[in-house]
Amino acid sequence: MENVLATKDLCKKYGKHHILNNVTLDIPKGAIFGLVGRNGAGKTTLMRILTGLAEPTSGTYSIGGIMSNDRKILSVRRRMGSIIESPAIYRNLSAYDNVKLQYINLGMTSYETIPELLELVELSDTGKKKAGKFSLGMRQRLGIAVALCGNPDILILDEPINGLDPQGIIQMREILLRINHEKHTTILISSHILEELSKLATHYAFIEKGEILQTLSSQELMSKVRKASRLKAKSTSLLCPVFDREGIEYKVEDEENMDIYSDITTSKIVALANEAGTEVISVSENNESLEGYFMNLVAMKDGIS
Repeated sequence: MENVLATKDLCKKYGKHHILNNVTLDIPKGAIFGLVGRNGAGKTTLMRILTGLAEPTSGTYSIGGIMSNDRKILSVRRRMGSIIESPAIYRNLSAYDNVKLQYINLGMTSYETIPELLELVELSDTGKKKAGKFSLGMRQRLGIAVALCGNPDILILDEPINGLDPQGIIQMREILLRINHEKHTTILISSHILEELSKLATHYAFIEKGEILQTLSSQELMSKVRKASRLKAKSTSLLCPVFDREGIEYKVEDEENMDIYSDITTSKIVALANEAGTEVISVSENNESLEGYFMNLVAMKDGIS
């Protein structure tokens, strides 16, 4: 698969402080690529480098096959839209005029497509209302409209759902999926909210303290998430010796609840509970959360460090 963005051993440091450490990534064309990490992990720094707002200390990157040290990289970047840290909008202008100004900046002389763009980000009915009076979600969506001016091939978004209310998050998700599916735009999106990102992303990279812990597709990620059954019983302490004997992997939450990670049928659980002298109240699916998966990766890194 063709990669539209790639980095090779990318490093960034300020003095003795390493922000990025040998970051190597391949972002396929047409992907929604989720960059997952806690605040301060290096997500924004990586995006600033890719958009030309910062220079790497060492390493290389390419956009559309053009290397970062090639003069052509400037023209290639014109095919990229971005929101880094906060949307670049003029609060004293309407949504239409914000987009129109960006059209002018890009040398575009026809404004016929502005209504279509505002409709895409669900801002077509804002009229002459100034952006300074918009809600946070509306400002974020306007920032995306500005980033989409010129119909870029790549969209780079730094924490676009941060601070949004549940309805705003849903709107943002639907808009980004529409942009990806209808315009075939490759999207690099950072977030520390993995559960929400999982509803969007086709690929992931997990970053911690400037290092990439793992890269994988959404299908690979879901196959790695641990499957578990939540068992509610009258006494988990009575079950433990029987489960230990049978080699069943489990984790006790409290006297009534435990998670079972082994592949075992409900009827087998009930039979073992009867043998242990306790009663099963319920058995339900309780798979590992994606946040839990990420934290396990971080814990493994800390254990190795």
